[in-house]
Amino acid sequence: MISNLAKDIYHIAHLNGTFTLRSGQVSSEYFDKYLFEANPAVLSEIAKQLTVLLPAGVEVLAGLEMGGIPIATALSLQSGIPAAFVRKTAKPYGTCKLAEGASISGKRVCVIEDVITTGGQVILSTNDLRAAGAIVEDVICVIERDPEGRRKLEDIGLRVHSLFKMEQLIRAASDN
Repeated sequence: MISNLAKDIYHIAHLNGTFTLRSGQVSSEYFDKYLFEANPAVLSEIAKQLTVLLPAGVEVLAGLEMGGIPIATALSLQSGIPAAFVRKTAKPYGTCKLAEGASISGKRVCVIEDVITTGGQVILSTNDLRAAGAIVEDVICVIERDPEGRRKLEDIGLRVHSLFKMEQLIRAASDN
């Protein structure tokens, strides 16, 4: 079942063409994570598989803007654990909150991200969540692209739980 999910994710999200990457480099391949997040059947199966990775005692799932939000929502529905939606920066109006939804102060919060490459946004958001009083020790992602991201996250005291590594998706897609 999990190998079918890996295959589905790869086939839905892997694109060929000409793409300018965030780094400025041009690539003939691109992995569009929003395509698998927007597919209800695949997103539901991802949430089912991620529930197994949830550490005991987690009180809030913190979905990072923007890709972690649909994953956290689906995982919240599957697990019954409340969700918070974490902005890259606190909004400057209204409640001026960094995290919308469930309260995070004093709670064991698990950061939810779709894809981790360098870990940069997870590090920034974890620091912000901790400053807001959250106890953050774990991060769950659907896809771990680069081991360097894991090392950086472990350096700030996070345990990384990934459903797939990128190599697993590629391998699953090439299996018949």
